Amino acid sequence: MDPHLLRTYVTVARLASFSEAARELGYTQSAVSQHVAALEAGLGLPLLTRRPVSPTPAGERLVEHARALLLRIDAARADLDRFVAAPRATLSVVASPLALHARTLAALPATGVTLRGLPPERVPAAVATGEAEAGLVDGITAPSDPLRLPDVAPLTATGVSEDPLAVLLPHAHPLAGRSGLRLDDLADARWLDAPAAGVPLDRLRAVHGGPAGHGFRTALRYEGTDTRTLAALTAAGHGLALLPLPVATGVPGATAVPLVAPRLVHRTELLLLAGAHAEQGGPVAEFARRLRS
Repeated sequence: MDPHLLRTYVTVARLASFSEAARELGYTQSAVSQHVAALEAGLGLPLLTRRPVSPTPAGERLVEHARALLLRIDAARADLDRFVAAPRATLSVVASPLALHARTLAALPATGVTLRGLPPERVPAAVATGEAEAGLVDGITAPSDPLRLPDVAPLTATGVSEDPLAVLLPHAHPLAGRSGLRLDDLADARWLDAPAAGVPLDRLRAVHGGPAGHGFRTALRYEGTDTRTLAALTAAGHGLALLPLPVATGVPGATAVPLVAPRLVHRTELLLLAGAHAEQGGPVAEFARRLRS
């Protein structure tokens, strides 16, 4: 399959419009229609309904494959570009919100840094495709276990820190006086779902191991990336949140109770393209050295 045709098709499917896809890709609408028709002819399957524009069942399956394929192509291009690119005196970093803490912030150079926040699931792809030279990503895992990251490109992942986890509750919550809490005790509680700013509820359900869809009900969904807002929502009684203990400690109007079971930690990892900067000098190598020291 021609990757140019695939990219056009995925864009049309995402935007549900041939004209909008043509505008985004810089093609004529006729060229976009020809690309999609050529892909359908090559596969012998209809991929889109035209009115309205929507993927067919076969088209939906192709979108799943195509996104991964196009990402790998973009990652390969970014990886090869570094062999001809001149050394840079600046550093671009993408980071998930909870990956930005005292240790990682202290390792950033004093000048020449561009730092951009992204949801955790988007950080590996941003590094793989050259949007940033380094990434900081976080998640919950068993102590010393690496994070489970998508296989988007040859990336090196280095553990930077591991912190205990705590459940953040309003001061008046009946469990606020406990010395520790088990996840089993909280499955029926009302939770904040903040996938970009905290631990996603689907991750809690997975580690809890209960029946699919059971427990950890969403009381309020927060789609921002500001952890302070998430903590303030908890303090105001809108739902519980699971956060790294250093982040949860000292929130006005709320109490941080350590999570004692299951045995989990909040882990932060540094992501780099494999072999891209380890043998080179510059700000990326220095940033990596400071994080690893």
